Amino acid sequence: MFAGIDEVDWASMEHAYGPADDVPGLLRGLASADPAEREMALDGMYGAVHHQGDVYACTLACIPFLFELAVDPGVQDRGSVVELLTSIGGFDLDEDDEDEIDEDEIEGAANYAMAAAAVTAGAGVFFELIADEDPGVRLAAPLALATLHRHPVRVLALLRERLPVEADEEVRLALVEAAGRVALRHRPLAGRVADWLSLLAAQAYAPGLRLAALAQLARCAPDVLPGDVVPVVSGLLGELRSTTGTYRNGTAEKPERAERAEPAEKPEKADVGAASATGAGLAPATPPDPEAGAAPQADAAAEAAPDTGPEAGPGPEPESGTGAGAGAPVAEQSAGPTRVGQLRALSAEESAGRSTPWAADLLRTLHVGLDDRVDDRTALLADQLRSPDRWQRVDAVRMSGGLIRAWRGSYDGLVRLIGEQLADPEPRLADAASHVLEELFGLAAPAADALAARLAADPGAWVKAWASGPPGLGSTVKALARLGDARAVPALAAALERSEVPHDVGYAIGHLGAAAAPLAGALRRRLGEVSLDEGAYDRASPLLAGLTGLRAGEAAPEVLRVLRGAPEYRGEWLRTAALRALGSFGPAAQCAVPELRALIRRPGTAAATEAAEALWAVAGDADAVLPVLIEGLRAEHVHDRRTAASALGGLGPRAAVVAPRLRALLAHDELWLRVDAAIALWEVSGRAAESVPVLLAAWEKNRHVRVRVAEVLARMGPAGAGSQAAHVLRAELASVRRHNAMDGGYGSHDTYEDEKLLALCRRALHGKTGKGNTE
Repeated sequence: MFAGIDEVDWASMEHAYGPADDVPGLLRGLASADPAEREMALDGMYGAVHHQGDVYACTLACIPFLFELAVDPGVQDRGSVVELLTSIGGFDLDEDDEDEIDEDEIEGAANYAMAAAAVTAGAGVFFELIADEDPGVRLAAPLALATLHRHPVRVLALLRERLPVEADEEVRLALVEAAGRVALRHRPLAGRVADWLSLLAAQAYAPGLRLAALAQLARCAPDVLPGDVVPVVSGLLGELRSTTGTYRNGTAEKPERAERAEPAEKPEKADVGAASATGAGLAPATPPDPEAGAAPQADAAAEAAPDTGPEAGPGPEPESGTGAGAGAPVAEQSAGPTRVGQLRALSAEESAGRSTPWAADLLRTLHVGLDDRVDDRTALLADQLRSPDRWQRVDAVRMSGGLIRAWRGSYDGLVRLIGEQLADPEPRLADAASHVLEELFGLAAPAADALAARLAADPGAWVKAWASGPPGLGSTVKALARLGDARAVPALAAALERSEVPHDVGYAIGHLGAAAAPLAGALRRRLGEVSLDEGAYDRASPLLAGLTGLRAGEAAPEVLRVLRGAPEYRGEWLRTAALRALGSFGPAAQCAVPELRALIRRPGTAAATEAAEALWAVAGDADAVLPVLIEGLRAEHVHDRRTAASALGGLGPRAAVVAPRLRALLAHDELWLRVDAAIALWEVSGRAAESVPVLLAAWEKNRHVRVRVAEVLARMGPAGAGSQAAHVLRAELASVRRHNAMDGGYGSHDTYEDEKLLALCRRALHGKTGKGNTE
């Protein structure tokens, strides 16, 4: 084995973390008899050699040696090697992708193409491996064949031949999944695959196999699904819960059934994506959002506004597969558990106590295939949420969150059932429900009483402490606060008395509005106690956010102290938060006027623009702030120019003189600056003729701008029945897909933002508020 490996010039190649001279050691590690060494090697392959799916020259050089490993019966964990080969060779570059490749991407695209050709050329070995003695190899081989082999008709025939003789239940499911992959990759075969899957779904096979067939039908031929798919799937789930009869080769032999005992308890699976991040595209002077979580996928973040990082909650539901792509640098892997090992441990932890651990993946696949059939999906999830099997309910809660985040619909009944899970004694089920409800904001109203009951029953969960980073509010507290429910106030009051205030307490207070007014005194007191040292921003920002949300003008002296004494470290962020608070207080912050006037003496800086905006809110002195904001329109950074444009719009007709400058920005390269300038132009001139076309063009170009555009359209007054604006608004309301739904990631405020958009669209079409001439 490995003949010629030392003749490859590995040192001349690179992987994700530098020179590839360590790759021979990784390959040999995959053949080791030591499980820990094999795991380290696999982690290195995914983490460096095939980092996040990338293909380097060293990745190409590994392919022959990986095939040697895959076919050698003396090597253990060969299924993982087959999965690695499938990932390396399974990249599809279609004609549309080829048209979009720029010069910097040519080498990478060529590597993908060479990898696909090299692995496909050797894919014949998977025909033999599909009957290998190792069930792990048999589990990985079907998808490898479906993904890589050049003759899909032969692959499909083999899958059908193999199913009756395969003894392992999960391998049988993999054979069915592979058939679905063949249909998706080779559409002329979709009808043939659908016929076979329909037979599997209808005949007297084991319920798991029938469910797998329905899931793949939903993926590749949804029109062939039975009309009563919801009761059929519900019946299969019932069989999975109760069947004790044996199945031979997937076919039922005994009809006897008995109720299965509840699964054993197991430790909680860690939430995916719970780490804090500030989001992509933030300008350096913009403080991170303390409510923000892990950012969604990079493509969506790149579309977002440059001064607002996307917020995310617990990560998306994991999909089936190994998912071992993103590893740490090879040099760091010996310091702790490997990513591959962690993923395996999480998978084992999630499966423990479940009689059919693969059922959740099948249901996720089915839901993806059902796509926009929201009523069917809602009915199916409601049935799952009534299941006596606790783990089916856990899965249903998680999938309900995914459905509501991506699709518009009527969810009151589903939300009420999710709320019922809060009282379950199994903490993982109750926690999953509270996490989903936390992200629903107003849509969580049917579960308000259930949330309040859980909050009262479990004060220990009001605040969550983390191994690193500041504490945060528990999801039940946030869910209730985001409903504007005053029953959250005692929990927030208790949080404000902790030695370290939770980082997101201020935002929760902001959602409560007047109901949280009794907390103003505690916020003011705690802010007055903040030491203005290097840790000042972390300690003060939650308090400032709360005071801003309450517009608590009596706290102006404490806020002014922070503004004056902001330290150098994160001082810009802290001053920004303090200025926003003072601006929200309006005339109640008169004591800050001298300080604000001093800050505007350096026009063109971000601090001067922010201070001018606050001064206008507090003193209404247009003569003082107008020159500063005009100068801000010439700032170097787009973010600062946007701030100035928005502030000028706030002056309304008092800033009419800047209309020509704002008009010139309507053709700027930066979309978000064009939008802010268009809005400000309407606000200062009262005329919409120039602004609306710019806003509608931005609407079509970037979905993340739609809420901001809808807000101003609603303020302009009802859109004319035959206008382009009315057409755009009606089209948005007719769409069942949420405007910000994305594949592979999401933000914790996505549902809130989309529901806000819908409300604004209705207002813009039918409302009677606004100002100015819309002609």
